[in-house]
Amino acid sequence: MKGSFLYTLLGALLLGLFTACDDDLPTRADYESYDFTALDETGGAWKPVLLSSGAQIGLPAPAEVASAEYQAELAELKSSSQQLTAEQEEAVRYWGCNPLIRWNELAREMAAKYNLAPAPNPDGSYSAPNAATPDQYPLFPFAHPPYTCRALAYWGAAQYDALIAAWHHKYQFNRPAPYTADPTIQTHLPENALPSYPSDGAVVAAVSQAILTAMFPLEKDFIAAKAAEHKNSLRWAGLNVASDITAGDSLGRAVAAVFINRSKTDGMKNAQTPRPVSDSLRDAAEARWGWHWVNLEDPPRPVGITPFFGRLELWCVPNVEATRPGPPPAPGSVEFQRATDELQSVQDNLTEEQRKIANFWADGLGTYTPPGHWNRLAAEFLVKYRQNPLRSARTFAYLNMAVQDAGVSCWDAKYYYHYPRPSQAIPGFKTILGIPNFPSYTSGHSTFSSAAATVLSHIVPAEQARCEAWAQEAADSRVFAGIHYRFDSEAGLIQGKAVGAYAVDKAKLDGAE
Repeated sequence: MKGSFLYTLLGALLLGLFTACDDDLPTRADYESYDFTALDETGGAWKPVLLSSGAQIGLPAPAEVASAEYQAELAELKSSSQQLTAEQEEAVRYWGCNPLIRWNELAREMAAKYNLAPAPNPDGSYSAPNAATPDQYPLFPFAHPPYTCRALAYWGAAQYDALIAAWHHKYQFNRPAPYTADPTIQTHLPENALPSYPSDGAVVAAVSQAILTAMFPLEKDFIAAKAAEHKNSLRWAGLNVASDITAGDSLGRAVAAVFINRSKTDGMKNAQTPRPVSDSLRDAAEARWGWHWVNLEDPPRPVGITPFFGRLELWCVPNVEATRPGPPPAPGSVEFQRATDELQSVQDNLTEEQRKIANFWADGLGTYTPPGHWNRLAAEFLVKYRQNPLRSARTFAYLNMAVQDAGVSCWDAKYYYHYPRPSQAIPGFKTILGIPNFPSYTSGHSTFSSAAATVLSHIVPAEQARCEAWAQEAADSRVFAGIHYRFDSEAGLIQGKAVGAYAVDKAKLDGAE
């Protein structure tokens, strides 16, 4: 590597309240830019998620290396990568060798920024965010866990398909990297033997811009500025000529459009139901089970969070019934009493360690939610195991498809069983982290975490023990916080593992292993 830099990775735990996607962020940890463990030269033949193959979306053939057109591009690149300004150097350091890490951070920051529950109106009613008028209060979106897991799933899966397509075209056209064609070009990030057309960095930027703008429309200008900076950094780093970047941008936007089209009909627009529909779910549970959940907010919100999220289109699980758990114990039963006794004992004897665990995994309002928490952990593995962008996209894709499927499965159970929270069922019981405004069974934290741990354990088997321990701790944290019964968490762990197994089965067939 010529003129190498350290690039920074925003790897700090973002559990505080974000007020904007700007430079006022928690401390950044520095990581040294790395050489990829492998290039996955056959990655263009892997099986995508939505595309039929990596060849589905075509690209025009690039100019020959010996052509005057390409030689002019090399000369321009040589000039661009010399004598960088301090701002340009910072941009190169920031985006580094694996920009998926940066875009994932930005997605999490936006989720945290918009993870704010609407306040009640003066008359005690509540208004819901409206995608048609995102700038009117309450601002759209409310990035609660279901919304965030879906946003990350679309981002990750689209990146995977787009980079499979990029790898296909790289080896179809086999244009050498500019620094191979002209060794006098100064580079500022690790060099590798990947063909340069289309630019994988530009693919990542284009997909991120399209998907994240669709998910966070009020951040359109911010996202566009970051995408422009990212693509410029590819020239400043000496990695790609202009035609590489143009082709990557075109390919990324085309693939993103396929995923955005899916998002329009996946059921999300109907997930937040009107009150009569929500009441019908309550009444059905009362008739079926003899119990129902009551929202204890003051003033009470008439509808919980996304009652129909459990009806969204799934990525890997065939249907929600495939992973729906059996019913929870009836209130008043021996098992129920055992669980409430434990909660009361924990509340009366909460240790400092238990409080720390509850707070560490809280991931409540103003944070990037449990799905974002697991994405941060996954990002650390990408660096530790020096995954290239295609391999990294695969990790994020299967992780986030599993986590969204876990959310769909969990929300199906929540509103199917409509089980009361401990604060409703135990007179005088208090939590240490508030009361979520959706039913108790099963635990979302447990389900999200177990699905994530199952996928990451398969992708990085050396980390299986850590991932499983984290999932168990996340499940325990909800008991320590007084938000869930033990059986909520235990059933959620089983449910999430079953969901994750479907994603792992899909991963085993994509050709990457």
